[in-house]
Amino acid sequence: MKIRKGNFGYIRAQKKKRVLVTLVLFAIPLLIFFTGLAITKTRLNLFTFVAIMGCLPASKSAVGMILMLMQKPMEETAYRQIEAHKGSREVAYELTVTAYEKSTQIDSIAVCANTVIGYTQSLKADLSFAEQHMEKILKGNGYKVNVKIFRELKPYLERLDSLNEHQEKLREGISFTPDERYPDLTREALIKHTILAISL
Repeated sequence: MKIRKGNFGYIRAQKKKRVLVTLVLFAIPLLIFFTGLAITKTRLNLFTFVAIMGCLPASKSAVGMILMLMQKPMEETAYRQIEAHKGSREVAYELTVTAYEKSTQIDSIAVCANTVIGYTQSLKADLSFAEQHMEKILKGNGYKVNVKIFRELKPYLERLDSLNEHQEKLREGISFTPDERYPDLTREALIKHTILAISL
């Protein structure tokens, strides 16, 4: 069963997939090169040219593989605790939010009305930068929201509980026109979808 972006286990699944795809993409040009060498007894042939060109997509795949290998999977205990507290929130897991300047690993995000909260176990994460970047991207897509990322799990879970308790009040006065491209998605689901779009 395919694990989609935003689901728990995504990083582990992607590591395996990207390593396998990269190995296959490098194996094909190598096979072509050695086949040409065996047939023509020289490297100066059309097979070599095709093999070199075949290394381009393999190299691109290798970059994606290296980026994914650098990511740390979320701890299952934290995932289970969040699942127990998420209620009806739109929640995503194991994201690496990308920007030109830097990337930020976020273990979980949750959306409620005009609030997006996140949790990361990464001590290197620049929380202020990630919050401002996500707010800017979401605002550019028509969603004016406040983003707060926690480095500790306990306050994240407490904030989740608070959002669940006050969700109706938080949603008051928020107008929403469904997106024609995604007519079945709620406003909160579209906010989550936008965050997934800027993540590895």
